[in-house]
Amino acid sequence: MRHDGRMNAQRGSTEEESIGELARRLVAADTDGWTPEGLRAVADELGWAWGGTSDTPVLITGRSSGDARLRPVGDYEKRYVAGESYVEIAVPVSAPAPDAAAQAAAFLAAKEEVTAALGEPSIMGSHGDMGPFYDGQPHWGAPFLRWRGRPDTLELRAGRSGPELVLQPTDPAEDWFWRQGVGEEHSISGFFGSNRDQANVGLGFPGGWTARSWETVTRSLGDFLGALPAETTALGVRIGMPFYGRNADSAPLLFDVACGDRLTIGCFAPDDVDLAALGWGTVTEHPHTASVFSDDDPVWRVDAGGPGEPKGRALAEMLVATARAAGVSEPTGLIVGGEAGYVDGYHVTYYGLGLPTG
Repeated sequence: MRHDGRMNAQRGSTEEESIGELARRLVAADTDGWTPEGLRAVADELGWAWGGTSDTPVLITGRSSGDARLRPVGDYEKRYVAGESYVEIAVPVSAPAPDAAAQAAAFLAAKEEVTAALGEPSIMGSHGDMGPFYDGQPHWGAPFLRWRGRPDTLELRAGRSGPELVLQPTDPAEDWFWRQGVGEEHSISGFFGSNRDQANVGLGFPGGWTARSWETVTRSLGDFLGALPAETTALGVRIGMPFYGRNADSAPLLFDVACGDRLTIGCFAPDDVDLAALGWGTVTEHPHTASVFSDDDPVWRVDAGGPGEPKGRALAEMLVATARAAGVSEPTGLIVGGEAGYVDGYHVTYYGLGLPTG
């Protein structure tokens, strides 16, 4: 392996390498099939020392944001590997305050550095409440970006304390995700988007699942809306998501969800539905919505706030109650508009909602 002369604090440097340069070096690393010998050679190439225990190995980086974690193949990983001894090197890249706004801003700053170094990510999305190999996720949101490659992929992931760069063998992580498409409620969470980058040739997509009760819809919609402005802020994208409500006669537009750095929802329910009683307001109560909708169309709307502010469960209960009052008789009658599937050049599937798309 080639040494490029950039050494961290472990080898005497007084200047910490940038996130972009770290990303370049991780992508260039030869993991040699993710064997113990290959990973020790990677650590030496990066100027890091091997530490920790056999169960919880770490690479001592000397970075101010902390040491890197190695993920050995264990019970949850072994069915997805083909000879690998490890499935991740996770490197914390910053340590922001724990609130959602600070975490989202730090993730976006890291994205901008890595994108400047490697180009646009080929995959983006949210892990929802279940990350690769059944890991739990941060409370504020679980955005991720991937620079897919062969045999390895680099991911920028929301970690427990801040954004992390995660180098991983491509096949195990994708095999894990693909196998979650078993059709059971909540079998996949979050959302997943890919672009037309050549790197995505051969990328597989799992099947989804369908919500079978209004309680399931309330839970999945609440999880989605509660984290959405933090995740869109972190990813640097804007999502426009219409919902249509199928009644006895047709499936008219029912809600319009718009989210960039704030979550705004407009309602188009029939006039005979008492929307004020259900919790909807007007532009007078929600002046921030004037930048998204005109003053009088739709009349009824809500401004749910920015990162960390939306009350996901309460919003979901309001939307479900409104849909049912508008004549939507079953969960499959609440339909995500196909327009929502196109986000800044990515084709997105909202796996975690369990709702049909049309």
